[in-house]
Amino acid sequence: MEKYKKEFIEFMVKSNVLKFGEFVTKSGRKTPFFINTGNYTTGDQLNKLGEFYATAINKHFGNDIDVLFGPAYKGIPLTVTTAISMNKLYNTNVEYCSNRKEVKDHGEGGILLGAKIDDGSKVVIVEDVMTAGTSIYETAPILKAQGNIDIKGLIISVDRMEMGKTNKSAQAEIKEAFNISTFSIVTMSEVVEYLYMREIDGKIHIDDKVKSAIDAYYEKYGAKNN
Repeated sequence: MEKYKKEFIEFMVKSNVLKFGEFVTKSGRKTPFFINTGNYTTGDQLNKLGEFYATAINKHFGNDIDVLFGPAYKGIPLTVTTAISMNKLYNTNVEYCSNRKEVKDHGEGGILLGAKIDDGSKVVIVEDVMTAGTSIYETAPILKAQGNIDIKGLIISVDRMEMGKTNKSAQAEIKEAFNISTFSIVTMSEVVEYLYMREIDGKIHIDDKVKSAIDAYYEKYGAKNN
């Protein structure tokens, strides 16, 4: 496993972003683990988070990108800190853009805020996590409506590796529906592999009991194919 992946997993745990217990996802599934990027609240955390995203984007897409698009609301700070990190780490000056939840009918108006997206704009979508891909089904049509833009792909922090609306992975469904490829900083398989029986700050977060619950979850919701 690459060094930045290991560092990112520990970063999530120490930031209280990756939790284990009993939770319910946006898609209504009861899950033994949860990733809440809303818990990245400090300047130091956001700075580091942007660097992890920038590293993953550079690896999967290179730097020939015009705009980072962040679905409202969590995608907004993600695109901002990632744009800053791309400039700092790779001397790449990308813009950021996001959608509004409601169309603005005054001032500059419209459904988007930030950079203007035109025909030919090379765009990478920046999200926190993907379970069933709900937010992409909401925002991809908004992007497509802006013109003949080049959506290079979608970058997420953690690939939960589970079914979308069918027995296929959410990423495979997004690829079929919108021709958008998804990449992640880490996968949940990598998270489990790294954290199983590993002590972080004096605590083991994935012991046999937690791993058993995760295994049972994937028996029910794990993607049957990609």
